[in-house]
Amino acid sequence: MNEYLVDNNDLLEDDTIFALSSGGSAAQATAVAIIRISGTQAPAILQSLTTPGTPLPKPRYAALRKLYYKEQPLDQALVLYFPGPHSFTGEDVVELHCHGSRAVVQGVLEAISDSSKLARYAEAGEFTQRAWRNGKMDVLQVEALADLLTADTNSQRLQALQQLEGKLSETYQSWREKLIAGLAHAEAVIDFGDDERFGDDDFENPEVGRRLQQESVWGGVIDQMQSLRKEMEVQLSDQRRGELVREGVRISILGPPNAGKSSLFNVLAQRDAAIVSDTPGTTRDVLELTLNLGGVKCILQDTAGVRTETDDTIEREGMKRAFAAASQADLIVSMIDSTDYQAGITILDRVLTECIHTVGADDDDYDDTGVADVSSLTPGSVLLVRNKYDLLSNGSSSSLYPATTDDLAGIFDISCVTQEGIDHFLDNLTSLVLSRVSGAATSSSFQSSGEGALITRARHRQHVTCAVDALKRFDFLSRQGTIAVDMAAEELRLAASELGRITGAVDVEDVLDKLFTDFCIGK
Repeated sequence: MNEYLVDNNDLLEDDTIFALSSGGSAAQATAVAIIRISGTQAPAILQSLTTPGTPLPKPRYAALRKLYYKEQPLDQALVLYFPGPHSFTGEDVVELHCHGSRAVVQGVLEAISDSSKLARYAEAGEFTQRAWRNGKMDVLQVEALADLLTADTNSQRLQALQQLEGKLSETYQSWREKLIAGLAHAEAVIDFGDDERFGDDDFENPEVGRRLQQESVWGGVIDQMQSLRKEMEVQLSDQRRGELVREGVRISILGPPNAGKSSLFNVLAQRDAAIVSDTPGTTRDVLELTLNLGGVKCILQDTAGVRTETDDTIEREGMKRAFAAASQADLIVSMIDSTDYQAGITILDRVLTECIHTVGADDDDYDDTGVADVSSLTPGSVLLVRNKYDLLSNGSSSSLYPATTDDLAGIFDISCVTQEGIDHFLDNLTSLVLSRVSGAATSSSFQSSGEGALITRARHRQHVTCAVDALKRFDFLSRQGTIAVDMAAEELRLAASELGRITGAVDVEDVLDKLFTDFCIGK
């Protein structure tokens, strides 16, 4: 539950609550404002705002009502009544669709507050909290609603809707039911199956004895658990598609000073987001902006120029931050100056070496320029962009293909000044982004690809990974004969518990505390 609700005895779970549920606030004028009331007093509050004797609207049908407060007219509104449990929260719910002026909204909220001492303003996320508490949503669906409310792109909207419909919950619940069935079999053997067990001394070949013990104790459970584990491992090997859609694909522009990184940053942003100067090293920190590429959220990063060496302390810090940003990136745009190609290739070789072939960094991993080794990427995550193509003589770039670029995602000649090659580069970057979130190359816009990603948050991935680890231990223990039945069963119990934490079947109060407080008031 929301921590505030637990600590404050004045806020009771059976209180009737109300809030402005449409966008904005009571201080902002809108065309229509929706005020939601939930709880046992909701019907009575509605009747107190209308003329005496006015009946409640037919459930789930809109009705036009004049609203009054102390015999003074407030507004003429559309009113809907949802009797519990057939409502969003599972309680009696009333919605008032009023005109959205500040005077109307504030007047209606004050009237509701005064009409019943049992009604109070809702806390952030409290309507959704009640929906979860009353079994209208599980934790995955609560997370999906939060994602839907903050969706910026088409892909985020589609993924959130799919999760909100319960498709992910059904898969996780199916997995958990298989684990519980296997656990029930194991517990039955533990409780009642002692007399049916074989001993190693019953067979001349101990290995045959253990195999028959295994078949006697577990039957087909081992094969079922192996199949289930493979299903989970397939989802874990999805290249973080769901998380990328939800959080955004991080794209870092990396390269030597004055290669045009900030110019490309501004071209893609379609505004002057970064300072551009002929003086090398103008950018010293990491700048970020959000792009929508093919319906997918992308976070584009402009970084400080990278040199082979420098004595400037601030520049060294900028270089360290540039490589740190690359370590967290999903794609790297390695940018070089076509007129100073060799210097650019030296930096590219360094990017390929440090960003692809190393696996992490600590305080001892910084070189003499203060740059740390960073997380591994694949060459297919790097795009080589050769800027200032307009300054080259015709055909002079045809031989500028170093051997180290064979496996890159692409090589592009552009000019940020004339815009030559920008469209071609952007089309290919968009296709690469789409391939990362869909698992295969797609067209120029995001399309739902069947079932979509099952894992959409790091929390899900952590619990599925723990469940797979438990099943691996089960697979080993289940082959040790009757001596390890209890321990093998415990691993099935642990795996089921991990999956239960994803949907909320097992205690997830700490997750919900954070989740509900992230909602806006009125949702």
